[in-house]
Amino acid sequence: MIIKSVTIVNYKNIEEAVIECSPGFNCFIGNNGVGKTNILDALYHLSMCRSYFNLPDAQNIRHGEPFFLLQGRYERDDEAIDIHCGLKRGERKVFKRNKKSYERLSDHIGLLPLVMISPADALLIDGGSEERRRFVDGVISQCDKEYLLRLIRYNRALAQRNSLLKACAGRGVDEEMMAAWDEQLAENGNVILQKREAFTRELETEFRLFHDQLVEGREQVALRYVATAPPGGLLAALRESLARDRLLTYTTVGIHRDDIALTLEGYPVKKLGSQGQKKSFLAALKFAQFTYLTRITGMKPLLLLDDVFDKLDAGRVSQIVQVVSGNRFGQVFITDTNREHIDEILRLHAVEFKIFRVDEQGVTPLLP
Repeated sequence: MIIKSVTIVNYKNIEEAVIECSPGFNCFIGNNGVGKTNILDALYHLSMCRSYFNLPDAQNIRHGEPFFLLQGRYERDDEAIDIHCGLKRGERKVFKRNKKSYERLSDHIGLLPLVMISPADALLIDGGSEERRRFVDGVISQCDKEYLLRLIRYNRALAQRNSLLKACAGRGVDEEMMAAWDEQLAENGNVILQKREAFTRELETEFRLFHDQLVEGREQVALRYVATAPPGGLLAALRESLARDRLLTYTTVGIHRDDIALTLEGYPVKKLGSQGQKKSFLAALKFAQFTYLTRITGMKPLLLLDDVFDKLDAGRVSQIVQVVSGNRFGQVFITDTNREHIDEILRLHAVEFKIFRVDEQGVTPLLP
């Protein structure tokens, strides 16, 4: 799968850009703050129906403008696909495939698989458990429609149960209603837990292989799913936690409270890892995500590398260059302030490429 062209209008700080993409490498060079990351975020939005940075949709509209517009022309299994995404202030976002609007945005997820590596990924390590759950949910949802639907149902039931707990604070709880929400949470949560645990085990295998390559086997890493309830035991856990939940007025057990333990040499990478070690950890994690999606979907996702070489020593840069220059990846989009990194990748990778300069005047193709 490739994107042939993208049109961006009034998206964040980009007034207007029309980019004809190479099927190989697409490299965006420019200073910080000129909009390189926003180009990649526009591509992410076209695949995932939202900004990579979890901003409310209205905040993606360029300051002082009434709307934003994104359009992408894709080629997938010899099928031409046109995607349109538009939002006017105060109105509902419009998302279309080949001029036909989606009834549910969730129907679009997985059509155009994509992996993005960004400095914002540091939150996967340094942030709270919700960041790691969001990562896992985002990957599985791209290739498992049942998972996405169950996640939506779980979150709706969770919101209702929490509302009931707040409404019953200081007085008796409606046991029949509480039991109904518990059953919905357990029905969907047990399936989600099973799929998350299986995914984590599978991802860890590829993750370790990539990490060994990036650090030349010098460090031992691991992933482990940490659940608040045993497999198949969510209903019992919800019932046991009811007294505590009533005091706190929110649900304290379930897949919305689970976490992924990320360890380096047996210790949390959050506490032990240097900046370079964390970047290698995250890069290996995202490369493993790419391999997983390729195997499950049967197609190579788009790979977006946003400022991935920043603050890395020469050895780690060299190893990432070697990985990205391999044949396992398809269409790649890279941003950097330093063209030397780009030239090194292109020297090692004999594929088609385009280089673009991004500045206050817009996005301009450069001659090789």
